[in-house]
Amino acid sequence: MAIIPWTRRNRNELSRLDREMGDLLGSFFTGLGEPFFEYQAWPAIDVAEREDAITVRAEVPGCKPEDIDVSVYGDTLTIAGQKKDSREDKGDGFYHVESSYGSFRREVLLPTNVDEEKINAEYRDGVLSVTLPKTEKSKAVKVKVKG
Repeated sequence: MAIIPWTRRNRNELSRLDREMGDLLGSFFTGLGEPFFEYQAWPAIDVAEREDAITVRAEVPGCKPEDIDVSVYGDTLTIAGQKKDSREDKGDGFYHVESSYGSFRREVLLPTNVDEEKINAEYRDGVLSVTLPKTEKSKAVKVKVKG
């Protein structure tokens, strides 16, 4: 095994190699864009708490209502389902097919107790809206401050 003596010249070459590798990898990862670096859960959801209910909205375009499962167990709301979308286009001299398939599952920890008997879920224009009414004992009570 040969030992290479450490010289100023070797150090400069290693520094240059390090810079070039950094530039190469930096340009590669920059080309991949933001989603490569940031995990983005699907479907996107919004959770809003009002005085009498919690509302959860989930964007699930391309899904059908029968392909979406909504369940509440304890203090967790689960939205799960499958997206099955296939488009076929035929014309004079061409044939085009696009398909996208996949399953999804999102769980939302509920900040308070909800009345399971009155939960309502509606699907319209690619958006699932789930309304979870609060139980009577979990609703906020206003207390008058005496002075």
